Amino acid sequence: MRKLPLITRTLPKRRLSKTPAMRTRIRFGRLIDPATGIDGVADLLIDGDRIVEIDRAPDPISIPNSKHCDERIIDASGCVVMAGAIDLHTHIGGGKVSIARMLLSDEIASHAAAANSLAAECEYLPAADVTARRYLDMGYTTCFEPAVIPCNARSAHAEMADVVGVDTGGYCLLGNDDVLLSMIADGLPQPLINDYVAWMVAATQSIAVKVVNPGGINAFKFNVRTFDVDSRHPKYDITPGDVIRTLCRAVHEIGLAHPLHVHCSNLGVPGNIESTLATIRAADGLPIHLTHAQFHCYAADGPYKMSSAAAQLVEAMQTHPNVTIDVGQVMFGQTVTISADSMHQHENFRFADPKKSVLVDVECEAGCGVVPFRYRRRQFVHSLQWAIGLELFLMIEDPSRVFLTTDHPNGAPLSTYPHLIALLSDRSLRETALAEINADAAASSELKGITREYSLPDIATMTRSAPAAILGLSDRGNLSVGSIADVVVYQQDKNIERMFSTPKFVIRSGQIVRGAGAAASSTRSTTLKANLDCQRDDADVFADRYHATSTMDMRRLWISDDEMENVIGSSPVTTLTKARIQ
Repeated sequence: MRKLPLITRTLPKRRLSKTPAMRTRIRFGRLIDPATGIDGVADLLIDGDRIVEIDRAPDPISIPNSKHCDERIIDASGCVVMAGAIDLHTHIGGGKVSIARMLLSDEIASHAAAANSLAAECEYLPAADVTARRYLDMGYTTCFEPAVIPCNARSAHAEMADVVGVDTGGYCLLGNDDVLLSMIADGLPQPLINDYVAWMVAATQSIAVKVVNPGGINAFKFNVRTFDVDSRHPKYDITPGDVIRTLCRAVHEIGLAHPLHVHCSNLGVPGNIESTLATIRAADGLPIHLTHAQFHCYAADGPYKMSSAAAQLVEAMQTHPNVTIDVGQVMFGQTVTISADSMHQHENFRFADPKKSVLVDVECEAGCGVVPFRYRRRQFVHSLQWAIGLELFLMIEDPSRVFLTTDHPNGAPLSTYPHLIALLSDRSLRETALAEINADAAASSELKGITREYSLPDIATMTRSAPAAILGLSDRGNLSVGSIADVVVYQQDKNIERMFSTPKFVIRSGQIVRGAGAAASSTRSTTLKANLDCQRDDADVFADRYHATSTMDMRRLWISDDEMENVIGSSPVTTLTKARIQ
């Protein structure tokens, strides 16, 4: 496999409307951009699809008259201006979403009938176009599907291409595929494993690598039903710790910006904090991102044999600066859980509400479990999960190391984000909500004693600048001159939920898509992918291993830029990666 050079950043031209975009000047808004240190009243000028000027000392006298120049003026007095938000973990595409829609077709139809509208959508399983609308309605302009199974990558990208108006990307799912497990078991050198990982990321047009229950999904197929970080695989005689250590090195050494994205062992199991801490240790100090950490943050104390371990994870993060998390916040109400973690979805199917579920094997690469679920406010476990998520958000002092997610739709639908932001920003609202949950869960939670309230810069960090930085996206998530003009104007409001539910303006690639003068976005869907120098035929060295357990030729996994552009319907854009370690 050819060696990778030092990576440089390339920016293909983005597709614009056939009509030249008007210059837009946003005046007198409070610009909040942690990436550049801006927090104050300033003017922002957009030309085409880029930010071209920031005036930190706007002159109120010299207001351009839009009747006499080619500038559209947006008066943002009394408003907050931020970059478009980024969701780094949301299930919006691929086979599991389609399977969930088929399983719950009756519930989706009933929802539409109850709303007396065929166009009504189920909040926890919206169609792709509705997903795009929901995100834009809240000021989100980029989101990432965190579980792209290689043999299902075309389906995932095709689904994401229908999320029109929002840029997307995917994380390649590895760590339960027989090729990787056999390479680790056979003691192959790390550089060869690195080449395999790089090829799979490039082949699937992905931006990062995800591992779910490392080795455990594969072990489940050998009738293993519990699998911890030090458990030995029945066939390959390696442990999840070996998989984590190897993939952390591979991701770091091939130069991906985003650390290994880890769904830890023992999801949802009381006492699983020990597995989570062991996962951190297995990274050997290399960058690692723990996803939906709330589901992996349980001790086994108390009368219910389940308690919060949020403080233990926070303490571990203080001594391990290589660790970041997203929360996977639980919110109350009906949803559906969809996960590649077939081992734990098999364990959870008895809790399905309504009483139906599906478990699927996917070409020996991973699994898929779909279990509908209702989180109930008065139920102890559900209330405790809600409280643990908020504890993590509020105990981790650095908002650049904790990211706002509900693991849509697993913990809650994406449409609950404004209410979640309000809970973090308003202590009185949080205490009112705490009084309404299960009393035993409330009594065992540390929430009541936490006085912290998120500031608007904290929110901007957690939902904009930090996700962009951890994904290597230097041209979004900020308000820098030269960045893509994804800009949101919020009317400042004491009611934080209302403020973040209905932005006054959403500007997408320089076009107003929400607010006065809005038009449907004419920007084609864009897929953000890693910049890796791999070719389709580089698979030859791994082909025999792949063919031993697969029903297709390994080269069929390769999705070219031309296929993305002309068949799937999304323009691939390479992103900034780190230099490869030689």
